[in-house]
Amino acid sequence: MKVLISVDMEGISGIVHPSETNPERYDYERGRALMTAEANAVIAGVLDAEPHAVVWVADAHGTFRNLLPEELDRRARLVRGKPRPLGMLGGLDEDTDAVLFVGYHARAGRGPGVLAHTMSDALLDVRVAGRSLGEIGLNAAMAGKLGVPVVMLSGDDTACAELRELVPSAVTVAVKEALAQAAAVVLHPEEAREQLRRAAAEAIARRAMVSPLTMAGPLTVEVDLSSPHMVDLATLVPGVSRVEGSRTITFTTTDFAEAYRLVLLLVQLSSVKPR
Repeated sequence: MKVLISVDMEGISGIVHPSETNPERYDYERGRALMTAEANAVIAGVLDAEPHAVVWVADAHGTFRNLLPEELDRRARLVRGKPRPLGMLGGLDEDTDAVLFVGYHARAGRGPGVLAHTMSDALLDVRVAGRSLGEIGLNAAMAGKLGVPVVMLSGDDTACAELRELVPSAVTVAVKEALAQAAAVVLHPEEAREQLRRAAAEAIARRAMVSPLTMAGPLTVEVDLSSPHMVDLATLVPGVSRVEGSRTITFTTTDFAEAYRLVLLLVQLSSVKPR
């Protein structure tokens, strides 16, 4: 069997502040080490349940170059760097049997949630068929488009609740209790890793009980953007139009994969600044 572990950073135990997730800030190296250790705990749990599983790990934070390759469990294959197909789900395909989200965070506008946002600070809300989706929902639905269930998520309690609303039978591990955007009550990292290893083994063992999250097309997507400049750039994309009198753009897609790719494109456009 093939398992994909998508590892973000904001939902790692002990991490509460942007200085711990930003390569240009002083505490980033500690954040990288904590992130890599939690990834290793989940790899170990997957292999406890299925010793012959092929485990892929997608570095899914920021630059996609955060996990320390030399410290990662050598039994796993690491997907790192960008741009790449499927973004945070790099390595996902129809042969994948299960996906686990590690270190994930709540969507923009939902709180309290530690470092909550959706893909980029430029995206204030993403609504697919009228339903607000953050990175958890967008990635779970993209996996579901390929028939792959998300069987586990770790992060703060708000992120865990967000997945349970979408995939009630998934296993969740709250490694911290959110108090604010940059504050939480956190588990000791070693305790978090022990819980993650057990939860990953449980999630893989009961994966047949978890259904993929599916959203049938055609789908209308609305995205609230942070600036008029972003709206101007987005409307250069064929099929994307501005909702009059707002900073919202909208488009219709034939299926969820197309919607997902367009959202990823909007994230890339957000890095283009006025000159």
